[in-house]
Amino acid sequence: MKAVIAESLNTLKVGDVELDPPRAREVQVRMVAAGVCHSDLSALNGTIPIVFPTVLGHEGAGVVEAVGEGVTQCKVGDLVVMSFVPNCGTCFHCVRGEAYLCQAVPPSGKQVDGTTRLHRDGQDLNAFLALGNMAERVVVPSINVVPIDKSIPLSAAALIGCGVTTGVGAALNTARVEAGSTVAVFGCGGVGLSVIQGARIAGAARIFAVDLSAEKLEMAKRFGATDVVPPGEDAAKWLTKQTGQGVDYAFEVVGNPAVADVAMRATRRGGKTVLVGVGKLTENVSVNALIFPLSGKTLCGCMFGNANPRVDFPRLLGLYRAGKLDLEGMVTRTYRVDQAVEAFEDLKKGSNARGVILFDDP
Repeated sequence: MKAVIAESLNTLKVGDVELDPPRAREVQVRMVAAGVCHSDLSALNGTIPIVFPTVLGHEGAGVVEAVGEGVTQCKVGDLVVMSFVPNCGTCFHCVRGEAYLCQAVPPSGKQVDGTTRLHRDGQDLNAFLALGNMAERVVVPSINVVPIDKSIPLSAAALIGCGVTTGVGAALNTARVEAGSTVAVFGCGGVGLSVIQGARIAGAARIFAVDLSAEKLEMAKRFGATDVVPPGEDAAKWLTKQTGQGVDYAFEVVGNPAVADVAMRATRRGGKTVLVGVGKLTENVSVNALIFPLSGKTLCGCMFGNANPRVDFPRLLGLYRAGKLDLEGMVTRTYRVDQAVEAFEDLKKGSNARGVILFDDP
């Protein structure tokens, strides 16, 4: 079967791989759609450490083909979305209502038992975040699988597996944006647009989009931004002037310490700054030891939108079915699996809100 493989740092290819059948508490899924997420690019370029070679992809949906012994989450024929964060239900974090921090699956790219189901010419391959969704078929831990209603198109549902849940969840779960509030979103890629949608769903009165790309700012308006910060302006000063004292909630969705600093300065006294973007391990975000405590601001990280996949995936798809969450509009281009290299080049250029690889005919 074909798969998208990160061979080494910044080296990507599409090649044939072999897949073992599922073992106990594992699920085999025929992939239908996989989102081309910036985290996959971060794995390829070394921002997120991985062990090469690795089959990429962590945002996907498909049809269950086989299940291993002990699987109760789904059955053959189910449509499923895969979560890159597991939900074991029994670990320290899960029992405390922090499913988004579950660590039941090792970060090595292996399955729960420490082995892999992917091979090529006798060589073991890893699966990014134990999923490797950019392949025609995958075997994944059952605790990463969430069945969905069969009326949901999988090309749209795939986005729930990472970007949309992270962004919408950042607004609804992490920040708990209040109706009538002011919001600024720094970075209007796929996750940033999802934050904007989440703020709109929450009833924010003004949603400011901040990006260097005029094209992305136009997209932001389509998804709910009420205002855009003119590119080239000092965003913190501009937002403070517009709101009188700064925004209630600022979201940094780039993963850049300099942008995080601007977002914190744009947040009013007593407001909340949420760091959603993932930066490099060698970089740090700093706050002034005198001014920050006296400002009464909150600075917090956002992991997967503070989501519980078993609860939030159906919830978000319910918002989609009700016409409140736009998923189809997020998909600005689709690709065949053999066009994956082009898809990643488009990702680097910021051409799409979200590109999606379709394994069935588009």
